[in-house]
Amino acid sequence: MSAKLTLAIPSKGRLQEQAQGYFADAGLAMSKAAGARGYRATLGGMPDVDVMLLSASEIAAALQSGDVHLGITGEDLVREAAPAQDSRIALVKPLGFGFADVVVAVPQAWIDVSSMTDLDDVCAAFYQRHRRRLRVATKYVNLTRAFFAKAGIWDYRIVESAGATEGAPAAGAAEAIVDITTTGATLAANNLKTLDDGTILKSQSHLAASLSATWDSACAATAKRLLARLAARERAKASFVLRARLGGKPDAALAACAKAGVSVLSRPAKGNPGGEYSLLCPHAALTPAITLLRKHGAAGSVTAQTVDYVFETEEPLIAAFEKLMKL
Repeated sequence: MSAKLTLAIPSKGRLQEQAQGYFADAGLAMSKAAGARGYRATLGGMPDVDVMLLSASEIAAALQSGDVHLGITGEDLVREAAPAQDSRIALVKPLGFGFADVVVAVPQAWIDVSSMTDLDDVCAAFYQRHRRRLRVATKYVNLTRAFFAKAGIWDYRIVESAGATEGAPAAGAAEAIVDITTTGATLAANNLKTLDDGTILKSQSHLAASLSATWDSACAATAKRLLARLAARERAKASFVLRARLGGKPDAALAACAKAGVSVLSRPAKGNPGGEYSLLCPHAALTPAITLLRKHGAAGSVTAQTVDYVFETEEPLIAAFEKLMKL
């Protein structure tokens, strides 16, 4: 394992674009390394991070084996690659892109089948009639087995899908499927429907950490700096910084604003009661916060500013990471 922190991101497609955009938005532009045949890259401003470009499924496998420290991939792939996910991979942070649901889908012609209980009945009847088990095509073998077991369904067999899973029923390769969907349009185009209670997992892309990798103090420190940068950017994007001069009872104003989710960034120096306060205000709380500040004696102008980063002295994301990694 390299002495650098190894970060794996998707090597192509929409997920690569979204991952690159996510880091670039935090001031960490990715550049492909010279002579690396397109499989290595660097993050601007973080020379101690070595970026590997892999497929999303390869990233899940590399996290499980400990070949990379951090990776961006779908939660569906993590949970499929590592059924005992909590002992091999830690999901550190959802990223807000790459959304997809893992679902159980059956032919639309099965008009009386809308739930997993109905599917259980169909499986039993299918076996009685054909003397073989109903086939379920999927790439998600582990997720399917766990979900069907939880639903008490046993009279089926999995057909591992190597291609377009949604086409398996029409091709006669399976009677039902488990696959991912975003809008449901592809399922509908193949005359399939999702069972009402057949959503196995609502997935999105995550920043995940390998519990199997070698985490020395340098790698852990680099990971914390990276997380602090990402968290500071997201916090800034979701907030305004308010600057206000409060009256004779600033504590009452601050207590009222705290109930609206507003926190104090800085206070005026002691002996300067008319000095300026800096407050961090969520976008949705802006109007209520201004109203509360005025009600409690804010004098003069109250300004709301956008900023690039808001770093916390004690970063909750880092604390959560340390707990997950037992650092």
